Amino acid sequence: MSKPAYLVVDARSSDPERMAEYRGLAQIAVDKFGGRYLVRGSPYTTLEGSWQPQRLVVVEFPSMDAARMFYDSPEYVAARTARAGVSDFDMLLVEGY
Repeated sequence: MSKPAYLVVDARSSDPERMAEYRGLAQIAVDKFGGRYLVRGSPYTTLEGSWQPQRLVVVEFPSMDAARMFYDSPEYVAARTARAGVSDFDMLLVEGY
C-alpha cells in the first residue's frame, strides 16, 4: 500500500486576478490526480522560528507518484503558465506516514 504525499506551498503573488485563474486551473489538475486541499490560505500561527508564509497551501495526494504526475501534467503546466511572472512559490513534496 502506498503512503500519501503532501504538497506544501508558500505562495506569494502580485496579481490576484491571474492567481484566481491559476487556482481554477490547478483545481482541475489536483482533482485529476486524486488530490485534495487540506489547507488553502487559512490563517496560521508561527509557534517557532521565523517562517511567515504569505499564503500557505497543503494538498494531499494518494502517493508520491500521483503528486509527481500532477506536477508534470499538461493541466498543471497550464496552471503554472497562468501564474508565471506574477507569483513566487516555495514548494516541496513530502511522503506521509
